[in-house]
Amino acid sequence: MGWRSLINPLWCLYGMRVSVVILSIFGLFMVFSSSSVTMITYGAAPWGQGVNQTLYCILGAIGYIFASRLPISYYRRYIAVIYTVSAVAQFLTFVPGLRREVNGNAGWISIGPITLQPAEITKLALCIWLPVALLAAKQAYKCVQMRAYIPAAAGLGLSLLLVIAGKDLGTALIIIFIALIAFYLGGFPTRWLVGSIAVAVVLVALLVLTSQNRMRRILATLHGCDAKAARGVCFQAIHAQYAMASGGLLGVGIGNSREKWNYLPYAHNDFIFAIIGEEMGFLVAAAVVLLYIVIGWCMMSSALQAESKFISISLMCIATWIVGQGLVNILVVVQLLPVMGVPMPFVSAGGSSLVMCLVAVGVADGLMRENPQLKVAK
Repeated sequence: MGWRSLINPLWCLYGMRVSVVILSIFGLFMVFSSSSVTMITYGAAPWGQGVNQTLYCILGAIGYIFASRLPISYYRRYIAVIYTVSAVAQFLTFVPGLRREVNGNAGWISIGPITLQPAEITKLALCIWLPVALLAAKQAYKCVQMRAYIPAAAGLGLSLLLVIAGKDLGTALIIIFIALIAFYLGGFPTRWLVGSIAVAVVLVALLVLTSQNRMRRILATLHGCDAKAARGVCFQAIHAQYAMASGGLLGVGIGNSREKWNYLPYAHNDFIFAIIGEEMGFLVAAAVVLLYIVIGWCMMSSALQAESKFISISLMCIATWIVGQGLVNILVVVQLLPVMGVPMPFVSAGGSSLVMCLVAVGVADGLMRENPQLKVAK
């Protein structure tokens, strides 16, 4: 026992599993609560969004189990297929008749009654594909120098370009975080990594400067909101703060939110953490943050103990995705970052995000069980 249990592979494995289960089930209750008024407003059953989220959760759980049972050799063998599927899915967002724009984000496709966000598939694909590509490049570096990294850079660049073209800067930032971790751990030369970071900063700056809406959001976050902005670009952020402030230590009780009565837009999506703070209070909101920390710690601890470099990098990439996205979502809600449309993993309403996050931690589960110290049967 003691501090060593914090890095025990078995404790980490079950710590991650329990945290994911708690977040997913808790998310279902919060989606039911936060979406009920919106559903009634649109003439639907108050539990409609919650039922859909439950079905997606079941589908994601099946994906988790399947992904966790796949041998590592499958990822290496079919890595090109995994990346190609993600790229093709992202390309479909530009096909008339399939593409769909949601809240200014054009990165969606509709196939019959099903609406998907391919960028969620792209994030998982990069968490698996980039480590393989970078490790292969590191082996070839001695012979062909920097040319060895062209395939990895080109694949990443294509994915980023497709996501950015869909006007999804939030997802693009998460992908950049994942890529930086992968390239750093994959042995990418430091001087080139620093240069790549500089290029990424310039790219993000250009994307912000060329969008009046993004500029207004950033300026509002930095300098506060005037009366005009309070009715426009700051509306969500202000009502999210009202919700968090109303909750106090213990909250107003589940189902008793005032802000979900059409004051806070998308209360069941990107701003669900505000409803958590309002209905459940500071203590539960802090517990949610702690669960993300546990997931990140468990994955990173397992990554540091992994004998395979591929396992180590992939686990770190998945941890960066899940924890980084959760952190960004929370910082947006408390107005430390501008609004950017990033959902809260496992908790926010949305099938694509929930299913792919569960599949991602399923992949992580399988990778963590490769630790020779574990006696868990696969």
